[in-house]
Amino acid sequence: MLKEQKFSFFEWLNHHLLTCPFKSQFGIDCPGCGFQRSAVALIKGNFIESLKLYPATIPLVLLLLFTIIHLKIDFKFGAQLIKIVFIGIAVIILINYIYKIYNHQLIN
Repeated sequence: MLKEQKFSFFEWLNHHLLTCPFKSQFGIDCPGCGFQRSAVALIKGNFIESLKLYPATIPLVLLLLFTIIHLKIDFKFGAQLIKIVFIGIAVIILINYIYKIYNHQLIN
């Protein structure tokens, strides 16, 4: 008799993440690799693990929430703030990618 394995939604999600086309084609991580795993960790409530996997996830989520609120309320300097924060997130992604290159973490 086979034992049934009960998988939670998060375990199912971890086994069904999308494959990175850049990594599958070239064999190294792209600047966005780690985002899905980081988002799953964030949904689970593992903030530290989420930051370790992809440091830009939490700022991206906060920016998305602020953008949605800005579209409803129309803050006076909302558009400028969104642009500035977006540039900051791009810098975080770039620094994280350079760090991965420097520490030879691109190939898993």
